[in-house]
Amino acid sequence: MKLIDSKGRLFGKLSILDLGAALVILMTIVGIFVIPGTTGKSTIAQVATEPIEVDVIVKGLSVLNPNNLLDNFRNNPKTNIIIRNQPAGQADIKNVRPIDRNILVTQPDGTVKIQADPRPESNYSQDMILTLGSPAEISPTGAVIGGQKVKIGTLIELEGEDYNFNTSVIEVRRPKKS
Repeated sequence: MKLIDSKGRLFGKLSILDLGAALVILMTIVGIFVIPGTTGKSTIAQVATEPIEVDVIVKGLSVLNPNNLLDNFRNNPKTNIIIRNQPAGQADIKNVRPIDRNILVTQPDGTVKIQADPRPESNYSQDMILTLGSPAEISPTGAVIGGQKVKIGTLIELEGEDYNFNTSVIEVRRPKKS
């Protein structure tokens, strides 16, 4: 009896093409279920979570009553954060520091003085620095909140019940332990 007959069958019973197809299917199943490798596992998931503070700056936010907005931040100390168009959870609003809107006024002797902006439209614009607190994963390349890296210059969108605006990160730090 021949090993392979004239029709390409092994021992006259099993087709070599069928055997090859079965072997490819078996290897695929073994590759998917038995030896999955490291795909799907995040290296960030193995990093410990620590609290961080992020200072963000808001420049020229148009608002009808800036004092009500500042009170809203103080009375509702949680905000939703969105980083790179991806929801990243909630953060605590730890501090709100309004920044005065000033202009430079040249004096007759050539010096320059800083004075409050007298324009009426400046009453409807607010600059401020917000300090946000959030748990973050500290990786070798920086802090990660909600799967997104947060560094100086990162744009963070803040969203609450009455507001939605963009900010820019100006500092990322770990709070000092008391």
